[in-house]
Amino acid sequence: MPKTTATLAVILAALLGAALPTGAQETSESIVTESSGPALYKGYCSSCHGPSAKGDGPIAHALRFQPADLTQIAKRAQGRFEPDKVHRMIDGRDPVKGHGGNDMPLWGDAFRRSGSGYSEKAVSERIDILVEYLEGLQEK
Repeated sequence: MPKTTATLAVILAALLGAALPTGAQETSESIVTESSGPALYKGYCSSCHGPSAKGDGPIAHALRFQPADLTQIAKRAQGRFEPDKVHRMIDGRDPVKGHGGNDMPLWGDAFRRSGSGYSEKAVSERIDILVEYLEGLQEK
């Protein structure tokens, strides 16, 4: 299975709480089991938001709405990056505005359903790591 297809299969399996398809096994390189900001971003966000977080991921063209440029979060909020607000958007407590609904996957749910026995604390910590990474990507 090509790497992009395998990565998408891993993401979809995590989102749906399903077993991984044949050929999409988690490895030491697997994003799903990695807990660093860059790895979480690559595994859960980059296919839509792009490797540089500009909203130009490889599947962005197939989506109904253009993914947000995540390097501009602070700029869109009058220069303030609000970690709690970004956390709530990722875990699904605050709907993503302008998408015509809640089109962004709820990664809090995906982390809970991943089958790895994550506690609420562990889910929140993974999202915090991702939020911290996104804060570091903000353009001045």
